[in-house]
Amino acid sequence: MVQLYGEGLRKLYRGVAPPLLIRTLQGTLLFSVQGELYRYSSSVVPEHFPRPLLQATAGAGTGVAEALVFTPFERVQNVLQNSRNDHRLQTQRSVVEQLYSEPLALGFYRGLLPIIARNALGSGLFFGLKNPVRDALDQKGLSPVASSFISGALISLFLYPLSVLVANMQAGVGQEDARGGLKSSTHKLWAESQKSVTLLYRGGSLVFLRSCLSWGIITAIYDWLEKGSSS
Repeated sequence: MVQLYGEGLRKLYRGVAPPLLIRTLQGTLLFSVQGELYRYSSSVVPEHFPRPLLQATAGAGTGVAEALVFTPFERVQNVLQNSRNDHRLQTQRSVVEQLYSEPLALGFYRGLLPIIARNALGSGLFFGLKNPVRDALDQKGLSPVASSFISGALISLFLYPLSVLVANMQAGVGQEDARGGLKSSTHKLWAESQKSVTLLYRGGSLVFLRSCLSWGIITAIYDWLEKGSSS
């Protein structure tokens, strides 16, 4: 916190545009695609097929679509937020130009595979857990909105290592080579955390809080709009 205070608001909000665009578009894509996939799946699978599993499958498909759409934004964000790039990539435009000059696998879509895994698992777990958790909390007299916040916290806890891996893979630009793939990046991350799960989760509390709030707020607004349209 002391370091962030010393760097000032300009550095604190460096790279804010990509996540702002992601959050603006993510809710629309998340629920619209999941809804369409769920309705299509419901029409082709047997009626006795478990609904939570069907919702989770549709959510996983939505996560894959999210990864394909938003990975370039996340890539730009992680490059901008890496202080080692400050001296040569000072603006968002310079980052985009640099990534555009590289092959897609090393440029805009660096780290695609762990992002697909993270988003597919995250969306699948969220939509699979959403209604069962809501029903369990409803029996205890708690608000249905609480299920979204709890699901978001549990999912972020489970997927945090993948988010760390993605950030590490995407932070550098221009120096990656064919050997710096997913396997070597995973080994490097595990070695840097001294092969300790505790150290791997260092700094995760703020990420959990952010995910909890974002999942909860987005879902609460969606449920409210859905309830209003059906009444």
